This record gives sequence, C-alpha cells and structure tokens, in this order.
Amino acid sequence: MHMIDQYLVEAGLLLVGVMLLVSCMIMWRYSQKRERKIEEKIRHLSNTAIELTTDEFIELRHEAKMDRRGSRDRLNFAGVYILHNKTKDRYYVGQGQKVANRVNAHFSGRGNGDVYADHKYGDVWTIRIIELNQSGFKTLNTLEREAIAYYDAYTHGYNKTRGNQG
Repeated sequence: MHMIDQYLVEAGLLLVGVMLLVSCMIMWRYSQKRERKIEEKIRHLSNTAIELTTDEFIELRHEAKMDRRGSRDRLNFAGVYILHNKTKDRYYVGQGQKVANRVNAHFSGRGNGDVYADHKYGDVWTIRIIELNQSGFKTLNTLEREAIAYYDAYTHGYNKTRGNQG
C-alpha cells in the first residue's frame, strides 16, 4: 500500500470516529434536555397538586362517604399519588384507577408495609395526588415511573421497583 493510500485510510477512519463521537454527543444532549423537561413537568404537577396531611385525607374520605351527591367518586380518579414521610424525608409513589382508595390502603395496612409501619409508629406524612387526565402524560405507568425517578423513591424511598413497564 502506498503511503498516501495509508494516510487516506487513516484519515477516513478518523473522520468516521469523529462523526460517531459527535453523533453520540448530540444524542446525549437531546436526552439530557428531554430528562430536564420531564423533571420540570413532574415538579410543576407536584407543586400545583394539593398537599394533604394523613388526617386531612382521612377527613376528606369520611366526608365523601357521608355525601350522598357522589363526592366519593370525585376523589377516585385515575392518577398518581406521592406519599412523603416528612419525618424521614422518604417518598413512596404509586398509581391507581381509583387513587383515593389506593392511598387509603397504604394508611390502613393494605398497601406498602413499610409505609404503614412508619405511619403507625407516628411519622408525619403528606399526600399529593396528580390526576392522569390533567398531567399531560399518556399512561399511568409513564407518569408513575417519571415521578418515582424524580423523587428518587426507588433508591432512597419506599418503592420496591422503578415502576410498571408499558
């Protein structure tokens, strides 16, 4: 092989390598922008959701049961809930087609056992609920996964999985 041909081959390989590197950098930057956008969306949804204590939530549930006009159904919609143990600064994120029923289950011993134990032993909790229809997300699974990631509820919280797939 002539020396010029060898240089051309090496230059071509170098160019391909640089193009791959630039391509990867562009994809990484796009993915970072997308992640920031999702984080901002979850932060906004969470910050605009009403925050209730467990006592306030239980009182609302009780009032809804007593109301004959069907308020109970208005509390039960498809959504994601964020349970925050303020004492330990840990989160649990879950989902439900009837979200109020799911939240109630956790504080009455029929949900996550660790959440219930910490509640039973006096830790202070708050509850936020995000309605799927108002969230901009297409599925409960996606909304839940993104909220689990945002609150780091899998690594440093009560969630045992990163969320449902699909």
